[in-house]
Amino acid sequence: MKEIILCKYGEIALKGTNRGHFENLLKRELQRRVSPFGRYKIYYIQSTVYIEPLEEDCDIAGAYEAAKNTFGVSAVSRAIEAPKDMDKILDIIKTSFMPYLDGARTFKVESKRSDKSFPYQSPEISAEAGGAILDASGGRLKVDVHHPDVCVRVEIRDLAAYICAGQERAVGGMPIGSNGKGLLLLSGGIDSPVAGYMMAKRGVSVEAMHFESFPYTSERAKQKVLSLAQKLAAYAGEIKVHVISVTKIQEELRDHCDEDYFTLLLRRFMMRLSERTAEKFYCDALITGESIGQVASQTMKAILTTDAVVSRPVFRPVIGMDKEDIVQIARKIDTFETSILPYEDCCTVFTPAHPRTQPELSKVEAEEARIDVKALEDEAFATLETIVVRP
Repeated sequence: MKEIILCKYGEIALKGTNRGHFENLLKRELQRRVSPFGRYKIYYIQSTVYIEPLEEDCDIAGAYEAAKNTFGVSAVSRAIEAPKDMDKILDIIKTSFMPYLDGARTFKVESKRSDKSFPYQSPEISAEAGGAILDASGGRLKVDVHHPDVCVRVEIRDLAAYICAGQERAVGGMPIGSNGKGLLLLSGGIDSPVAGYMMAKRGVSVEAMHFESFPYTSERAKQKVLSLAQKLAAYAGEIKVHVISVTKIQEELRDHCDEDYFTLLLRRFMMRLSERTAEKFYCDALITGESIGQVASQTMKAILTTDAVVSRPVFRPVIGMDKEDIVQIARKIDTFETSILPYEDCCTVFTPAHPRTQPELSKVEAEEARIDVKALEDEAFATLETIVVRP
């Protein structure tokens, strides 16, 4: 018996003359992701990627999970490859295929005949395969065409026939690297890892920017962020986490500026430093986890104030989502429990009692004029360190 993984893709099929470029990106990403589970041959035919094990000891289950979490793949299935001969297909169904139906009580069969030279039409294939399953089950399984426990698929393709027990939904989206590179401001909270995941799903390669305030923040807070980056890397691939200290900036703001403007002024420094980092590491845009109105620095006027200091586009994929929507995705990608660990981050240091929620840009700039912005920015940027985080 030869088992194979079939990966369906969605949006890529609509890319017209550019389709080959996206298929190659997906193939490369799948090759990287399944390599820890053995040697596989990967190729694509008719909007399907085939992941074929080249050795008997390949971990098919591990490769299947890796493929399911690869952006660009919309559905996955484990299938048995069979010769394009109806008698042999039925024989394999009665023997090798039946364990795939363990635990099921009802089933139906759907067939697809891409090779029109095959002498049976799709309804005939389904009827023959269904009869074979009923015979082999000894009455244990029953047909339910409306709500089956398992939908068995028989596909007759150019190279061979494939028999699978349904398919499972994958993460979808676009292949990593197909839509540029973005720098994610990763704070350690719930929202920013979700924002990174959502942009990676659209094919954006993600690097991360984190600001620390030692000794006001601890090494545990930094490790929390690295743990979040590692969880995100399970979907986005290797992530470079760039860390900058803003301790001196925060102390200068505390000593020389109106407390009510502290959060906005710090945020403007973060945006400047992020843009410099993005330029250094060739990132096309900044990404934040801001959700409008969620906190004082995320009102429309506050966002306009902080965006005024950068020229790169700033993507905010969760901007219109409420907290429960964001939490739901955080749980799905396994970042929620890490995000709520009670370790402080730089945004909690010297937090004003009454932050400005509707700031005027001229007043923010007047407060900023009390300090040497360029010198503080240069001093902070000199602390930049980069940590590579792998899945």
